[in-house]
Amino acid sequence: MLRDKREGTVSLAEDILAKIPGDALTNLRRADQLLANLQGKNTTPVPQVISHSQEMLTGDFDYDVVICGGTLGILLAAALAKRGVKVALLERGVLRGRVQEWNISRRELEVFIDLDLLTAEELAQAIAIEFNPVRVGFAGGWSAWVEDVLNIGVDPVYLLEILKQKFFAAGGKLYEQTPFTGAVIHPNGVRVQQLFTTRLLIDAMGHFSPISQQARKGNKPDALCLVVGTCAEGFVDNSSGDLLFSFTPIENQCQYFWEAFPARDGRTTYLFTYLDGKTDNLCLEKLFTEYFRLLPGYQNIELEQLNFLRALFGFFPSYRQSPLSTPWNYILPVGDSSGSQSPLSFGGFGAMVRHLKRLTIGICEALEVNELSAPALGLLQPYQPNLSVTWLFQKTMSVEPNQQIPPTQINDLLSAVFTQMQQLGEPVLKPFLQDVVQFSGLTKTLWQTSLSHPLIITKILPQVGIFALLDWLIHYTNLGIYTVLHHLQPFLTTWVKNLPDKSQYYWHRYFDAWKYGSGSDFHHLD
Repeated sequence: MLRDKREGTVSLAEDILAKIPGDALTNLRRADQLLANLQGKNTTPVPQVISHSQEMLTGDFDYDVVICGGTLGILLAAALAKRGVKVALLERGVLRGRVQEWNISRRELEVFIDLDLLTAEELAQAIAIEFNPVRVGFAGGWSAWVEDVLNIGVDPVYLLEILKQKFFAAGGKLYEQTPFTGAVIHPNGVRVQQLFTTRLLIDAMGHFSPISQQARKGNKPDALCLVVGTCAEGFVDNSSGDLLFSFTPIENQCQYFWEAFPARDGRTTYLFTYLDGKTDNLCLEKLFTEYFRLLPGYQNIELEQLNFLRALFGFFPSYRQSPLSTPWNYILPVGDSSGSQSPLSFGGFGAMVRHLKRLTIGICEALEVNELSAPALGLLQPYQPNLSVTWLFQKTMSVEPNQQIPPTQINDLLSAVFTQMQQLGEPVLKPFLQDVVQFSGLTKTLWQTSLSHPLIITKILPQVGIFALLDWLIHYTNLGIYTVLHHLQPFLTTWVKNLPDKSQYYWHRYFDAWKYGSGSDFHHLD
């Protein structure tokens, strides 16, 4: 725990972070203030940035699409502009990638070539580092090494710069230093903060988007993932990584997990933990103190041997009502704004890349057939049972306030489950490690685990509760249904091609929902 500053002492985290370039400690405390606001500790009004007008917009629209949020919005903006869509991109600051790499798997990057956003040579240059293998393991139990999972470090500075140039070449307009302040929905389109009119407004502003906050009516998240870490020089062994690793039991009502990745200028290590949405006794600064306390034992190195280059931290809220369907016509949330990731993942770059081609094609089709109502756009962010089933997994990996469970229960459960997944082979293990749950692999894993550990359900039921289990069964059943429907799609394709264009739009969205909702996109990244 942090020591009382009134005693004239500082915490280990405070001492180290104060020495890291970039005003890390001040930024950390600013993030903790945002976390407190999100948890409802401070009374902050819900943003009201979307309003309505009954007047028709006159004249030609300035743009087909306006995207708010440039860091990840540039991916979608460039893809749409390359397809002839007239796009404007709003960024509150200067559009530039961060220094720290984004980790992803190589096959996921193929979408940039598929959408003609990058050449093979440009993609190769965007890869800052590649390494193998990565470790998955749990204290006192199972561990293994796997290859080609999140083993690519992409250079955000280069990637965003070249996408920006491609965006300009395709006729896109970038408005930097232009934070989103509000929009008015008219019967036939949107006027964005009195600057210009557009047929469609896309919200790519992330978890703290004022549009998403208004749509969610200020509801608190159902779960949180807190992450802290550093990039540092001085590690002796920096040739491999960790994807999901623990070496301690439950402490402070938290199960601590670790990630580690080689970086261009050092080694990146993260400590993260999953929390129930009701938990409010942990902040990022406290978690950083735990990080520095445990890091020497995790990496077998003393803190004095390390030169810390960057502090990395954040928190990722998750809502059961996700992906977020817009309540408004002409507005579409994407990426973290929509919550289109499981409560086990960090979202961000990986989640946007996974859905980039689906969104690009779907948005273009919606514009072509003028299906921009809230129900029509909602089909671009459909219910996905393969994401919904992971809520039970999140509950088994977290501890509620005042809940008493054996200190090794989470590690023991994960060891039992991953042992079976490894025995079933990479077709089962690898999708799960990349945040993709598939009916066949999940069913086989649960069956094998129940045979080898017949009493396991009696251990986790008191932890997760009967209602959470019943809710999970609904999504598990839907996962099976979506899998069957996806396999039926080829038999429907010819019939759908003969339908009117508007009807085709809806059927194509159903096809996408079945594909992504069943996790079948893992095998079909086309």
